[in-house]
Amino acid sequence: MTEKSRKYLFDILLAIDLIEKFIVDITDFNSYQNDLKTQSAVERQLAIIGEALNQLKKIDPDLEIENAKQIIAFRNRLIHAYDSIDNSIVWAIINRFLKNIKAEIQELIK
Repeated sequence: MTEKSRKYLFDILLAIDLIEKFIVDITDFNSYQNDLKTQSAVERQLAIIGEALNQLKKIDPDLEIENAKQIIAFRNRLIHAYDSIDNSIVWAIINRFLKNIKAEIQELIK
């Protein structure tokens, strides 16, 4: 694995850690939906995760990360179709997928 690849993996971990901090006091979807500042912060970090995965795919195409294509596609929606983002999808990503992605990235870095 190249040093550049490792940097992108660390960027992903940092973004996930920040998302976890942003939502630490948010316990349900309604609270998330009503907190525009947190939504904005979370979406920014999800965009960073997607961009880092996109760059990783270019420089290290043999590196396998589960759901990378879907995450990159979601990043593209965040950036280019920002007005059609469904907060329930973002909430689902936060609660269902981030822990798995984090664990997978941590394994790759070892």
